[in-house]
Amino acid sequence: MTDATPIRLLLADDHPVVRAGLRAVLETEPGLVVMAEAATAEEAVARAAEGDIDVVLMDLQFGTGMGGAAATARITARPGAPRVVIVTTYDSDADTLPAIEAGATGYLLKDAPPEDLAAAVRTAAAGRTTLAPTVADRLMNRLRTPGTALTRRETEVLALVAEGLSNQAIGDRLHVTEGTVKSHLARIYAKLDVDSRTAAVAAATGLGLIRR
Repeated sequence: MTDATPIRLLLADDHPVVRAGLRAVLETEPGLVVMAEAATAEEAVARAAEGDIDVVLMDLQFGTGMGGAAATARITARPGAPRVVIVTTYDSDADTLPAIEAGATGYLLKDAPPEDLAAAVRTAAAGRTTLAPTVADRLMNRLRTPGTALTRRETEVLALVAEGLSNQAIGDRLHVTEGTVKSHLARIYAKLDVDSRTAAVAAATGLGLIRR
């Protein structure tokens, strides 16, 4: 992409005020053009497939229907797909890991300065990665201490524990047996050095592994 070619954007967020704010910030930047908006993840997937979008700014939570991580996976699976930058309020492992695994090129929080948002868009369009500092720090810590990091499935299990679900209900939600859930919890307890569900949730919340 040359300096003379504008970067074409799709804004995907279920809140009109957020989309308007993103548009106001990005359209003041030279070389950035907002081509379209999407109020649902499904709309974002369909619009991104039309072939005239370079970067999608994607929220993670859309209320009902498909989530932002699933939409990111659908978008990035296509040949010649646009880049996806997650713009959200959530920075826990339970949110960041699925999005990054789904193919997101960037991950920013909604309180990021406008200049950081524009820079992330340009970086993504060039095929490089931008991560919010808290997200980058946590990923680095996971790499430094892989033996103590929770897997994606362990994070999912613990997030459901935090919601108050029983082992059986967690198994039903994740389509695994109750015994499998108990095995995940045993590994979680060992990694977090705790001996109860309550302590595991508290420790994981404090470490930013699950949403506060």
